[in-house]
Formats: sequence, structure tokens, C-alpha cells
Amino acid sequence: MGRLHFLKEKKFYVNLLIILLLCIVLLWLTFRLLDKYTRHDKVYSMPDFVGQDYRQVKHDYSKDFNFILIDSVYPKGQQPGSIYQQDPLPGSKIKKGRNVYAIIVAETPEKTVMPNLKGISLREAIGRLESSGLDVDFLEYQDYSYKNNVIEQYYQGSAITPGAELAKGSKIVLRVGIGQDKLNIKVPNLIGKPAAEAKRLLNLAGLNLGTESYEDNDSVKYMCVRRMKPGPSSGSVKLGTYIDLTYHSSRTLDFKKEMKELLHEDSLVNVPQKFEIDTVTESIETTDYEYEDEF
Repeated sequence: MGRLHFLKEKKFYVNLLIILLLCIVLLWLTFRLLDKYTRHDKVYSMPDFVGQDYRQVKHDYSKDFNFILIDSVYPKGQQPGSIYQQDPLPGSKIKKGRNVYAIIVAETPEKTVMPNLKGISLREAIGRLESSGLDVDFLEYQDYSYKNNVIEQYYQGSAITPGAELAKGSKIVLRVGIGQDKLNIKVPNLIGKPAAEAKRLLNLAGLNLGTESYEDNDSVKYMCVRRMKPGPSSGSVKLGTYIDLTYHSSRTLDFKKEMKELLHEDSLVNVPQKFEIDTVTESIETTDYEYEDEF
């Protein structure tokens, strides 16, 4: 008999069919178990945890995700212990049980060192404070030969020496020279500028931020200046004057479309349509030149 005589036997084909059927069944069971194990058939949308308390989120979603804390930061105005950033991002398509990496807002602020601002220009002083993670509280002007030159720096009512340790975000009062001429300055046009930039622009112009009010409810990041008191139409004001600002959400008001109406309300004439604060830049540049000449 030949070596391939079994090919003529019916029993061989029956056994081969049984083997093939078993292989198909095993493959089907393997894929079914794999889908169940990896939840391949269940995809979820990643919730938005930003701004929520990390401990509470971890407690509420511990069965769904594995939370891993990777860092902490101390941004201004954020609730300590809340989630600042998350990975995966909100709305991402994910499976339950995966790792969620979180950066939270630190419970205590980071420390920084008070820079030496005495004898430098106001613009440079503001820049140094920002680099150190500090803020201007308000400007206090007094008689001094050099205009917009920092005379003294204060923290919580007392003079603070350079090198002193402070919490980031601390507010510093700057005593600044009014100059020999004691001239008033023109109020810069901040209409349409984001609320987050308004105080800095006023300080750079030698002015202080007064009261703030909001015409609607929305996140601060969408708020822009709609009204100023005194406004650009008021002419010139004394250095250190407090300017009251009213904000409106840019998501519910088209500032460019209503610019003519806003200008009419403030009695402004021949103001450029774009929202650029040329008066601030001109005022600051003029101040620097005057300072150099006097010095």
C-alpha cells in the first residue's frame, strides 16, 4: 500500500472536519473572551474633571479609572486641591479602567524672592514682579524728580527688602515718582481688551484699577472691557487715578459690531476701529524718554 492510502479513507476526512470545527470554535471563544477582557465593545467619553476636587473625583470614579497624580502647580485664582489638567483630555474616547494622569492646584503657594525695584522705571519694575510671580497691588505717587521711577516697595503696609521670601501671587505696592512737571496723562482706551490684561495695562500707563463690575455671567476668560470710568473721553487725569471697569462677555457681545455705539456713548471721535491701546504704548515710551533725559 502507498504512503497516501489514508486519503482514500472516509475516516480521515471525518477527523479533519472535526479538527477544523474545533479550531473555529476555539478561535471564536478566544476573540469573545478578549473583547470582554479589553472592553473592546465599550467605549466611553472622558469626563471633564478640571476644576473639581481631586480627592472627591478619585473617590467617585475609583471603579472606572486609575488616577495617578503627577504634579502640582499654584496658578492664581484656582481652588487648592482642584484638578488643573488631566490626561486623557475631556471628551476623549476611552475604555474604563485606564490610567488618568492629573495635575492639581497645590494646597500651599510656591515661594519666590522679592526683587529689588528701587530706582528703576515703572515698566521694568512691573516686568520684574511678573518674572518673580508677584503682582502689583496699586501705585502710590509722590513728589520725586524722576517720573515713573520706583522710590520704595511695600508688602502688607511695610517696606519690604529685596531678597525677602514671599508666596507667589503676593501683591506689592509701588511708591512711584510723579516727576518735576506733575503733568496729567491721557486715559488709555481699553474697550474690548480682555479682563485678564486690563489691570496690567492700567499700571503700565501709571493708573490704578478701581472697582470691577460684570454685565453678565460667564467665565472671566471671556470677559472684555465694555465701559471705563473715567474713560478715554475724560481727557487727562492725575497719575495714580483709579479707573472703574465694566466687563461683558465676548461670547454674547460682538465688540467690533457695537464699537460705533460704544464710542458714541463715550463721546469719542476719530478713534481707530481696531482694539489696540496705542495710547498706552505712546505714554510708556514717552515716560521712558523723559526719565532718561531727566536722569
